[in-house]
Amino acid sequence: MAYVEVDGVQVHYVEHGPVGPGVPTVVLVHGFPVDHRLMIGAFEPVFTDRRDWRRLYVDLPGMGRTAAPDVASTDDVFHILRGAVQALVPEGAYAVVGQSYGGYLARGLAAADPERVAGLALVVTVVDPRHELRELPRYQVLSRDPVLAERVGSEALAAEDILVVQTEETWARSRQEVDPGLAAADPAVVARVEAHYAGSFPVEPAPFEKPALIVVGRQDSVTGYRDAWGLVEHYPRASFAVLDRAGHALHLEQPGLLESLVGEWLDRVEEGRQA
Repeated sequence: MAYVEVDGVQVHYVEHGPVGPGVPTVVLVHGFPVDHRLMIGAFEPVFTDRRDWRRLYVDLPGMGRTAAPDVASTDDVFHILRGAVQALVPEGAYAVVGQSYGGYLARGLAAADPERVAGLALVVTVVDPRHELRELPRYQVLSRDPVLAERVGSEALAAEDILVVQTEETWARSRQEVDPGLAAADPAVVARVEAHYAGSFPVEPAPFEKPALIVVGRQDSVTGYRDAWGLVEHYPRASFAVLDRAGHALHLEQPGLLESLVGEWLDRVEEGRQA
């Protein structure tokens, strides 16, 4: 296990790929309150043919293996995340991928360091941290595998409020990649951050003119899809995709489309590095 210290907090991260001067680097930031396992499962397939990239999967404070008992707000989380990125990538450009709450933080990183952030990808991103102001579709299940229903039981499926495509694969991956992070999160830290969920750091102070990607789920009842369209004007180089048959677990329900979109975004980031 690897850690980097930021203001007394030992930030856990998982690193894949080469390390060295000039190596293209991407920082991947998970949502709330899961951990790095979600991001590894979702994004490592993209790098199967891009082994020259260094990938840094960071556990946010109070989540995964990053113990941070004094963290009390999203501002604290962002401060520690930014310090970890600065320590892990002290020089050169890097790209950022953020999922859900991690997308909100990733926008903050791009706004704070636009000269160094070479590209930004947002997947089911939080747009407005104030939940009551989000425009959300109702939760609905579009597809349910009858074999899965028979195996896990109707009560378990009825308790599920994220998956809109309930198959053996989405169910198994959710149990493997999401549940461990939820179980590992510090409940006291989670409660304090939830109470101070909106950050005071800028997220779009000026147009970000590097390659960007915004991917949302048409059936996402957690962060929605409509609000994200308003982000496009802040990112003149953004591609925007709304995927049907996809909710907040878009990475599980439309993995092929997501991998293709992220791959094309990486092509644009690499093109910018070579310019």
